[in-house]
Amino acid sequence: MLTLRHPSRLDLFERLDQQLQTAARIPAAEVHETEQAYAIALELPGVEKGSIDVKATERSLVITAERKAPASERDALLSEFRYGTWSRSFRFPSGINRDGLTAQYRDGVLTVTAAKAQTTTTVQVQIES
Repeated sequence: MLTLRHPSRLDLFERLDQQLQTAARIPAAEVHETEQAYAIALELPGVEKGSIDVKATERSLVITAERKAPASERDALLSEFRYGTWSRSFRFPSGINRDGLTAQYRDGVLTVTAAKAQTTTTVQVQIES
């Protein structure tokens, strides 16, 4: 016999807390599009430039970064800062020129500009009878 368990209010609050913890670790982003490029701005406060990694495929960007806790934070009586690894993925409707990527990091904001690919590959498929 199958017994169904209804979630308690406590379970619901625990799940909400887990979702909020996960959401707090995802950096806020803005994406803009022009005729020539896509521009992505990502908030990464307190992240060292050397811990940021940007990878690109033909149509997507994956940006990861890590904010490490300083030794002094380990003994904090209260800390609401978020430490750990962040990651965001962006998929674009058209291809990007991976050789034309640029990135700047200033005042806790990473800005990546991805030029749009100027050519697309089309393949003609023969239909057999």
